[in-house]
Amino acid sequence: MTATTDTTTTTGIPDLYPTRGAAEVLTPRQDPVVWGAPDAPGPIVPADLLSFERDGFLAIDQLITDDEVTVYRNELNRLVNDPDVRADERSIVEPKSKEIRSVFEVHRISEVFAKLVSDERVVGRARQILGSDVYVHQSRINVKPGFGASGFYWHSDFETWHAEDGLPRMRTASVSIALTENYDTNGGLMIMPGSHKTFLGCAGETPKDNYKKSLQMQDAGTPSDEALTRFATEHGIKLFTGKAGSATWFDCNCMHGSGDNITPFPRSNVFIVFNSVENTAVEPFAAPVRRPEFIGARDFTPVQ
Repeated sequence: MTATTDTTTTTGIPDLYPTRGAAEVLTPRQDPVVWGAPDAPGPIVPADLLSFERDGFLAIDQLITDDEVTVYRNELNRLVNDPDVRADERSIVEPKSKEIRSVFEVHRISEVFAKLVSDERVVGRARQILGSDVYVHQSRINVKPGFGASGFYWHSDFETWHAEDGLPRMRTASVSIALTENYDTNGGLMIMPGSHKTFLGCAGETPKDNYKKSLQMQDAGTPSDEALTRFATEHGIKLFTGKAGSATWFDCNCMHGSGDNITPFPRSNVFIVFNSVENTAVEPFAAPVRRPEFIGARDFTPVQ
């Protein structure tokens, strides 16, 4: 792995985070983690904003109530059991079981999840972290039933969103809201604390229509064993557990992943990605074509 400096794309926009080249490269983060003022009004207290700045994540024991969990879980079940939803390209199925793994753009196909996105407990935290109005770059529900649901290999979301969606800067934050209990055994989210301060540019070109494969199993944009060992040794690994209704906010450049779920206990969540309206997508930095809009939005209308 080598260090690198920024280059300029053919459109004249600086590429601060080169990736998908001949070799892996390390780039120190060029952007703030928390863009808003520490004392800006909102649901996150200043001490927690400092924690987010340091670690790259913030765990919340209860973001939504038990009654709300029931509402959202029922809506998730309705969507994954709807034949029309299953037939839609926004639904991604498990390679082996052929069961639905994820449904994208749920804030557009479900009024229930649209209301969750605009809930001040949710969007208010995104505005605090990103220091501006925000729009939804991506939303989805993830379904991880027991007995064999596959995990997501280690990766930085920003690496993909920069390379394939054209997000220029690290001004994007995600929230994963648990709709079932997260045990330490059923394939929970793992993050390397502090890894968000270094960008790992991955080796290898991006195949055309890479998303069709990567949403089932990551290939392009996957760090090497050497890089992951280095990151894990330096930063450690945090596994998130918690009851349904808990949530984890994390920075776009956190190195994270999850294991397979071989327990009987399902793990489902709703996942929302907020991007600053001052960081709207341009052309991909390291891919031949844009991904579809249901994966990487081109509607930059602020969430109200």
